[in-house]
Amino acid sequence: MTTAYLPDAWETFAAANAGAAAALAGLVFVGVSINVAQIVQSKRLVGRGLEAFTLLTMVLLVSVLILVPDISTTGLGIGLLVVGLVVELVICRQISQTVPWLGGEADPRTPPGSDFTRMLLGQAAALPVVIAGVTLLAESGGGLYWVVGALIFAY
Repeated sequence: MTTAYLPDAWETFAAANAGAAAALAGLVFVGVSINVAQIVQSKRLVGRGLEAFTLLTMVLLVSVLILVPDISTTGLGIGLLVVGLVVELVICRQISQTVPWLGGEADPRTPPGSDFTRMLLGQAAALPVVIAGVTLLAESGGGLYWVVGALIFAY
């Protein structure tokens, strides 16, 4: 079995990302708290804040799952699948509420292409976690290497 399917081989990677994600999620929380009056006036800004916090929380949860002592490949695969699907649902819900051509709130200040970029980056972060879970369960197809791409896009 290659390192793609051995959670113990990923401990250092997971520990580094857990610390980084926790720190960044804390900064997002503080940033939102400081500007809460402006943010709550716009569904769009609330959605963007929730997306940022959700993706950083995903990084933290994925890292913590990898760090569980003696976790089996199957257990980690199930955990990643659940985390990835929940994040997918949250991201899709926020996008549907805040992207105008999906019936969300329109904002004339939104730069052209930013909605598409947001959707693309959100999916590029969440879908690889789902794929990592599936490939861990199948023990074929890339395993934890999918997590690397997911975390890069989540950041």
